[in-house]
Amino acid sequence: QVQLVESGGGFVQAGGSLRLACVATGRAFSNYAMGWYRQAPGKPREWVASITRRGDQSYAPSVRGRFSISRENGRSTVFLQMNSLKPEDTAVYYCKASVPLGDDYWGQGTQVTVSS
Repeated sequence: QVQLVESGGGFVQAGGSLRLACVATGRAFSNYAMGWYRQAPGKPREWVASITRRGDQSYAPSVRGRFSISRENGRSTVFLQMNSLKPEDTAVYYCKASVPLGDDYWGQGTQVTVSS
């Protein structure tokens, strides 16, 4: 069983920055592929960014060049650095852990609100 706790959300003006963090329990964090997703009101949840066990990163086109995903295995933490935020980035942001040959686990989410 893996538990994920996100933090770092908040209210920011357009053009500002936030850094989200997701701390995972479990003994094998370095083996997990990690991802960030978001869900705006009335919209389906969408993928934002992922990082593999090796550290390879991928991004949705809407955030590429503005967001950066990273991980610190020693702290069992994955980060999402969000720069040049736009009002359309407003959403609840969720962390996901994918266990090799196992299940996916989700955090409870953290709210990000960007004002124009």
